[in-house]
Amino acid sequence: MRTSSVTRSILRPTRRGGARHAISAALVCGVLLAGTTACGDTSERTSRGGAPGNNNPGAAGSPSPAPRSPLPGVGERMWNRVPAGTRQAVVVYGEQRDSPESVVVLYEKAGTTWVQTGSWPAHNGRLGWTTDHYMDDERSPVGVFTLTDAGGALRNPGSRLPYWYDDHAFASVVADDEAHDHDFDYVIAINYNRLKGAPPYDWNRPEGVERGGGIWLHVDHGDGTSACVTVPEAGMTTLLRTLDPARHPVVVMGDRNHLDT
Repeated sequence: MRTSSVTRSILRPTRRGGARHAISAALVCGVLLAGTTACGDTSERTSRGGAPGNNNPGAAGSPSPAPRSPLPGVGERMWNRVPAGTRQAVVVYGEQRDSPESVVVLYEKAGTTWVQTGSWPAHNGRLGWTTDHYMDDERSPVGVFTLTDAGGALRNPGSRLPYWYDDHAFASVVADDEAHDHDFDYVIAINYNRLKGAPPYDWNRPEGVERGGGIWLHVDHGDGTSACVTVPEAGMTTLLRTLDPARHPVVVMGDRNHLDT
């Protein structure tokens, strides 16, 4: 989520208008969130059951061509992790393993063809990427993760994903650092080590606190993060208005070398 390890106060509402309970947390992509931390690794364990194959294998006895990914720069092994029903994919192309610079591209499936429908400059973990993410390592996890929940400090801009508006829970409180004032105006939770169907700021960590959590797509602030992926505000509003639960969106993320495997 955020680039610096900043402690902020999160208020968790009760179900029916009860009092809010303040929880001290550093909601920074990869940093402590109410006793747990952000970001973990291992791609989500939902497999698409194999990449698309060749319907014309050729003469008997000759090997079939290897299945190929329809997404540019995404290799067969990574593509095989994409659930079969997915029709929207946000691909995060990290420049290098140890770089915070990346590009986010939105692809949508039209019939049998995947089409690029958006692209934005982006940032990832300030130390780059990892295939074995742990709390506070300041690297974004390589993998494929579903996208089911969104929210922000600003009111719903027309999100198709379930949207939690809470100007307290998503407040960016960083003393003397205006660069982070709008980090969490809009947020899409990346389903790494979190409960689906919960608000992005929910602090449950099914795989354990040490594996991190609280990894989001959120508004860019111009440099690397603690593990989240950031895009310009215009990109966030586009993603919120486009990603459709009925199309089972995912994020495919990593440095280019890992993606192309």
